[in-house]
Amino acid sequence: MRAYRALLHLFPSSFRAEYGEDMCAILAQRRREASGPLAVLAVWIGAVLDVFANALRAHGDVLRQDLRFAARTLGRSPGFTATAILVSALGVGATTATFSITDHVLVRPLPFPESDRLVKLWEAPPGYGRNELSPANYRDWKAMSMAFEDMAAFHTLSANLVGEGDPERLDGAAVGADLLPMLGARPALGRIFTAADDQAGAPGTLLLGHGLWNRRFGGDPAVLGRKVLLDDAPYTVIGVMPRDFHFPSRDAELWTTMRLESQDYEDRGDCYLHAVGRLKRGVTLDEARADMRLVTARLERQYPKENARIGASVFRLRDEVSRQARLLLAALFGAALCVLLIACTNLASLLLARALFRRRELAVRSALGAGRERLVRQQLTESLLLALAGGLLGVALAAAAVPLVARLVPNSLPIAETPALDVRVLLFAALATALTGVGFGVVPALRAGRDPDASGLREGTRGGVGGRREKLRSALVVAEVTVSVVLLVSSGLLIRALWRLQHVDPGFRTDGVLTLRTALPWSKYEKTERRAQFYEQVLGEVRQLPGVASAAYISFLPMATRGMIQPVQVPGRSPDPSEISNASLRFVTPGFFATMGIPIRQGRDVSQSDTADARPVGVVSESFVRRYWPGLDPIGRQFQIASQLRTVVGVVGDVRVRGLESTSEPQVYLSSRQIPDRALMPYAPKDLVVRASGEPAQLLPAIRRAVAKADPQQPVSNVRPLADIVDAETAPRSVQVRVLGAFAAIAVMLAGIGIHGLLAFAVSNRAQEIGVRVALGARPADVLKLVLDEGVRVAAAGTVAGVALAYAAGRALEALLAGVSPRDGATFLAAVALALVMTVAGSVLPALRAVRLDPLSSIRAE
Repeated sequence: MRAYRALLHLFPSSFRAEYGEDMCAILAQRRREASGPLAVLAVWIGAVLDVFANALRAHGDVLRQDLRFAARTLGRSPGFTATAILVSALGVGATTATFSITDHVLVRPLPFPESDRLVKLWEAPPGYGRNELSPANYRDWKAMSMAFEDMAAFHTLSANLVGEGDPERLDGAAVGADLLPMLGARPALGRIFTAADDQAGAPGTLLLGHGLWNRRFGGDPAVLGRKVLLDDAPYTVIGVMPRDFHFPSRDAELWTTMRLESQDYEDRGDCYLHAVGRLKRGVTLDEARADMRLVTARLERQYPKENARIGASVFRLRDEVSRQARLLLAALFGAALCVLLIACTNLASLLLARALFRRRELAVRSALGAGRERLVRQQLTESLLLALAGGLLGVALAAAAVPLVARLVPNSLPIAETPALDVRVLLFAALATALTGVGFGVVPALRAGRDPDASGLREGTRGGVGGRREKLRSALVVAEVTVSVVLLVSSGLLIRALWRLQHVDPGFRTDGVLTLRTALPWSKYEKTERRAQFYEQVLGEVRQLPGVASAAYISFLPMATRGMIQPVQVPGRSPDPSEISNASLRFVTPGFFATMGIPIRQGRDVSQSDTADARPVGVVSESFVRRYWPGLDPIGRQFQIASQLRTVVGVVGDVRVRGLESTSEPQVYLSSRQIPDRALMPYAPKDLVVRASGEPAQLLPAIRRAVAKADPQQPVSNVRPLADIVDAETAPRSVQVRVLGAFAAIAVMLAGIGIHGLLAFAVSNRAQEIGVRVALGARPADVLKLVLDEGVRVAAAGTVAGVALAYAAGRALEALLAGVSPRDGATFLAAVALALVMTVAGSVLPALRAVRLDPLSSIRAE
């Protein structure tokens, strides 16, 4: 019977007290009446099943009673209920929104079968981090590696689509025929590539993205087999990819095959391929890296000049997210958890105060037979009901907030931009809601159920308050202030970092400059003379437009693209073996430096006379001079880049080509008429830069007409003010600062509410004491000081603890601070000042109420 009595604990205690002994007696009687072991076993099985069924029914009945009672009780306090629901919604909503983004970017598997086995492979030149592969190295890696089930390559492309509506510039990828099967990709319509489609000389075949198919071809299934022109070359549409297929990035709208030819494998320094591999089953990432070390070592022995010190980097495809982006998302998720913690402590404090004013009610229920378990259960039911309402509102807030922070999703991942609030996220929201309800309800519930007796009947709602309760509420408010200060300091440091970056000189002027792209198709503009004719005609037309100050072309806009990295050799100079001898290479037309506002420090700009038949020349940056000719006059000196010896004719100011946080690196600018060989033709100028004397956007229609006049089939794309390109460098930080700042503001508001609630309750509870003090001659200033001292004491304790924790948080965020010290004194002082303002704001109303108390009424009140 001992086991059966233990099973009875599944019932509510009140049920056990009333019916427990009778149930044990009935089971004992049935056992005596049973004949044989099987009959006894049947009795036991029936008893156990009966206990489970009836226990669930009993708990369901109790829960329905508790829910009805909780709803009626909360309905009688609409102000408290609305406040609690809103506070809970802010905590759950903030946490759910940031979880959905963090899970989407960092945790959730990529949308490919067994995506944990997919890896990205990079060349690892010395001192350069990582780089794309040359076709020759990719071919050897694929043939020699033993750790991969398969390996495939692709390179990004941008191409002009002609023949279906207006010419349009589209982004996509040229892929090996084995890439899409390795990814497990299936077409929504038609077929994917076969090995025959990827053979050198094969006819061009094309896969359309789902969005492009709908936008450009009206979602017509008859698009299969249709001929289109891509960069003036014919392609046949063979399929349409699904709506949710994004590879290699969200911008990709079309795919074709690489069709590599024999000459593509000749130059091991021509690096433009991306490699993706699928690990063999059971092979770990470390084993794959060890395998690739053997492969690269073997290739270095075979090709000591081309592959000297060229290693390999292997990362999971899911991990193609920068460390800064990971830290940024982790910081936001941590801040959201802090907001949830503050919401819980705030609600716990409110519920503690509410429980004290309900002591008479709880004492009556206890006197009528309600046990401690029943009282605790009722209080938790109220908390969970509040949390449920807050959670539902929080999910709605999260759904509205997620699109606002979608810019935090890196474009480099093959995933949708905006995460969906799917079952996974909703389950997290449900868990956060449940934990919130338990978190802010458990302490007040246990307090409400502790030793209930008739003392509550003898005490008024103002008296009889234990010091331990006040200390607990004070501790909760201290915790709120602590977390608020941490968030204030963290957001302040990031605001300082953003301000610093926004005031970094990029090396050029962004005001009044419009940029747009006219990428010329290779098949149509193979000859340098034809390209030069197009540039001259477009620039001639544009420069004549009213409001145009100057215009020029460049191959890669600063910050938008790093540029082409090329090794540099200086005759007569022996470089240090540890030195990285390379530079960022760009081709420009005359007038580019004046248009961009890049100062010419020495010499001249490239000119119309710098043709293919003239002496090869180049313009270099100041950082190039500092590295290769420190303290010397560089004009007239020679250097070799892109396999050609060139003479320096000019020196220009440094430009931050890799972003505002990176230092300037050596840069070389060559004339667009002096592209040395066919391999560099894809790097010919394509970005048009126009400086206007007025509003540059008003010039766009006229610029489009000028381009169409030079070539009616040439699309104009990537139209952006230059200022937007620079602003895009800080856009993720700006979103992060706004979100973290909002979290900090919510935290400060909740902490202020906590201080207000603590002092308001203290004034109400100590009304008799305050009345006696006033009756004995205390001045209003004395009463004011009495109340404010308590608020200041709580805020000071929280601020001190918050400053200490904020110091540790600042060290953790150091990688995001862009050179701002994590111990920045101004930021810490500003956070402390805001905490002081919060304290005053939360204290002023309770303090004024205390001053206005009527002494006689307060003394007479119970």
